[in-house]
Amino acid sequence: MPSQRRTTLTDVAQRVGVSAKTVSRVLNGDGPVADETRAKIMAVIEELGFQPNLMARNMRIGSRDSTVGLVVPDMSNPFFGTVASGIEEAVGSRGLTLLIGSSGESVEREKKLVTTFLARRISTLMIVPAADGDHRYLRRERESGLPLVFLDRPAAGLAADCVVSDNRQGAKEGTAHLIAHGHRRIAYIRDLPASLFTRQERFRGYRDALAEAGIPYDRTLAADAHDPDAAATAVRRLLTLDQPPTAIFTGNNFATLGAVQALTVDGRQDVALVGFDDLPLADVLRPGLTVVTQDPRAIGTAAAELALARLDGTRRGAKRQTVPVRLVPRGTGELPPL
Repeated sequence: MPSQRRTTLTDVAQRVGVSAKTVSRVLNGDGPVADETRAKIMAVIEELGFQPNLMARNMRIGSRDSTVGLVVPDMSNPFFGTVASGIEEAVGSRGLTLLIGSSGESVEREKKLVTTFLARRISTLMIVPAADGDHRYLRRERESGLPLVFLDRPAAGLAADCVVSDNRQGAKEGTAHLIAHGHRRIAYIRDLPASLFTRQERFRGYRDALAEAGIPYDRTLAADAHDPDAAATAVRRLLTLDQPPTAIFTGNNFATLGAVQALTVDGRQDVALVGFDDLPLADVLRPGLTVVTQDPRAIGTAAAELALARLDGTRRGAKRQTVPVRLVPRGTGELPPL
């Protein structure tokens, strides 16, 4: 199906039967326009899905006014900060400026930020999508030629470029590492909500490793937590089971922080631990923290390169790029079961 041409200010003017200058006056509020005419113009703008500054996307790369919009779920998470650094470095070399907003994992907030970016002078839109979102509302933007790239998690309801970590393989390797050191009672702390792409992929990897080792999955060893305090509580509860785990695999950096806190404060350094995502100072703990580490800078760089290729005229179909992860053994994942 051929791409839909981007709606222009002239299209709006022709549909209403007025001059482009009149439409501009309504949009900018810089001149008198009859109320009836104003109402007609606004109705056509709504009908055609016209954004006042969409024409700015046609600016040549390198223009000082060119910008890239990035929406992330949580500005306080160092993972997303490093992703943004990778993007900023790559697009900055082409004269583009990065604008960042945080959705707080809210679908509504994410959509508001996207709308704000679309009304500005952006050349590319990048999104780390909130869970349970639906991105079909961006079909018009994609078809009009706006480069769209989703990071860490793919879009929902929309075929678009995305860059993700090898979540399933990483979780499988982390769990298999614990199995290789003799553990069979391995707990798993999952992220929330249940619909989150990274949670689902990492949980599949955990179960893949168990299945390959012939270890039955035990649902009592799985717990959910979205912050360090909840993860610490989950770890303490798991260790009170009649058959407690001898090892724990944590599904993200916040869960790992909670697990480290619980095990350290309670003096349970006999419990093996592998975390998905690295942590600052993980190598100075005693023993050091074994992790499956992602490369957030590489994710950001790869996403920026996809976007720049689109801006340069690449017209291939939506592409998913997977960034490898690696296991970093430091001590906690190598403890044997007691």
